[in-house]
Amino acid sequence: MSGGWALPAAAQSMEAALARAYSGNPTLNAQRASVRAVDENVPQALSGYRPRIQASADIGASILETDTPAGSTSSGFHNRTTSRLAPRGAGVSITQNIFDAGKTRNSVGQSESQVLGARATLRNTEQNVLLDGATSYMNVLRDTAILSLNRNNVEVLEEQLRQTRDRFQVGEVTRTDVAQAEARLSSAQSQAILAESNLKTSVARFRQNIGIEPRSLTPARPVESLLPKSLPLALTHALGSHPAIIAALHGVDAAELQVKVTEADLYPTIGVTGTVQQRYDSTFFGDNRLSASIVGALTIPIYEGGQVYSRTRQAKETAGQRRIEVDTQRDTVRAAVVSAWGGLEAAKAQIIAAQAQVEASSTALAGVREEAKVGQRTTLDVLNAQQELVSARSSLVTAQRDRVVASYAVLSAIGKLSSETLKLKAQSYEPRQHYDQVKGLLWGTQTPDGR
Repeated sequence: MSGGWALPAAAQSMEAALARAYSGNPTLNAQRASVRAVDENVPQALSGYRPRIQASADIGASILETDTPAGSTSSGFHNRTTSRLAPRGAGVSITQNIFDAGKTRNSVGQSESQVLGARATLRNTEQNVLLDGATSYMNVLRDTAILSLNRNNVEVLEEQLRQTRDRFQVGEVTRTDVAQAEARLSSAQSQAILAESNLKTSVARFRQNIGIEPRSLTPARPVESLLPKSLPLALTHALGSHPAIIAALHGVDAAELQVKVTEADLYPTIGVTGTVQQRYDSTFFGDNRLSASIVGALTIPIYEGGQVYSRTRQAKETAGQRRIEVDTQRDTVRAAVVSAWGGLEAAKAQIIAAQAQVEASSTALAGVREEAKVGQRTTLDVLNAQQELVSARSSLVTAQRDRVVASYAVLSAIGKLSSETLKLKAQSYEPRQHYDQVKGLLWGTQTPDGR
C-alpha cells in the first residue's frame, strides 16, 4: 500500500515516527514526570528514620521599675529602682524517633510499591502512545490511498461521461445513459471530498500523536513475528506480565501497607529529645545561662475519638477494592487480547478476500467495457463494474491497514509493545535513574535535572 503525501520531503517510516512519539509525546512525558513525582514518596517515608533538628533564637527588651518604702511608712521616703534588660538567647533541639510500631517501615514499603506501580503505569502509557502512533500512521496511509483511488475514479468517470455524451450525439445511447453517468460522477466527486476530509482528520491525529506533519510515509509491515504463536500463549503472556495488571497488583500492596500504617497510630511510640539553650539577661543584667537536657518520652494513645479506628476500617475497605480491581484488570486484558487476536485473524482473511475481489472486479470491468462497445452491455453496467472495482480496492487498502494495526494491538494487549521490543532508534527512558538520584537525598530543593 503506497502512502505519498502532498509535499515532497524525506520519506518517513513507521519506526522513525514511533521513535519520535516515544521521545516527544506530551502524554508520555507527562506520565514520566508523574513517576518522578512518585519517586519522592520514598525519601519522604525514609525521613521517619532520621532526626528532626530545629534551631530557635529570640531577642527582646524589658523594663522593670520597683518602688518600695524606705524605713517607716510615715517617713515618706521610697526606694525606686529601674532595671533595663535585653533578654535574648538561642537554642537547638533534636528529636529522634526510637519506636513507632512499624509506621515508618511500612510507609517506606508502601512508597516503594507506589513507585513500582507508577513504573508499570508508565509502561502501559508507553504502549498506548505507541499504539496510537502506529494507528495514526496507518490511518494516514489508508486515507491517502483511498483519496487517490477516489480521485482516479473521478477521472475515469469524467472520461466515461465524455464518451457517453459522444455516443448520445450519434444516437448510440439514450439520455438516460448520460444521466446515469452524470449521477455516478457526482457521487464519485462527493466521495473524493469525503476522502479528503478523512485524510485531514487523520493528519491532525498524526500530528497530535507523533508531533510532526506526515510527509511521504513509507509502507509499514505488521509485527506478527513478535507475537506468540497461538491465542492461548498470548493470553498466558498477557495475564502474567501485562503492565496494567502489574500496576494493579502493586496497588494492592500499597493499600495493604496503608492498613498497617494507619493501625500504628493505635500503638505506643518512643522518642528522644535533646535540647541545648544559651540565654542572656534573663533575670538581671549580664547573666549568662547555658542549659542542656535529654528526655526520653513514651506516648501511649488511650482514646482519640474513634478517628484512627475509622481510618483503619476505611483502609481495609480500600485494600479490598484494590483486590477486586486486579480481577477487573485481568478480565479487561483477557478481553483485549481475544479481541485484538480476532481482529488480526479477520484482517488476514479480509486481505485474501479483497485481493480476489480486486482481481475479479478488474477482469469483470474489462469484459463489460468490451461488451459495451458492441452493444451487449449498457452504460449502467459499465458504471456498476467501475464502482465495484473502486470498492474492492478500497476494501483491500482498509484490510491492509487493519492487519498492521491489529498486529500492534495484539502486541499491546499482551504487554510487549515497547521501544525495546520494536528496537526503535530512540534513547530509552530509564525511570530507575531518577529514583536512585533522589532516594538518599538528605537536603536540597533542586531536582536532579537542575530545576
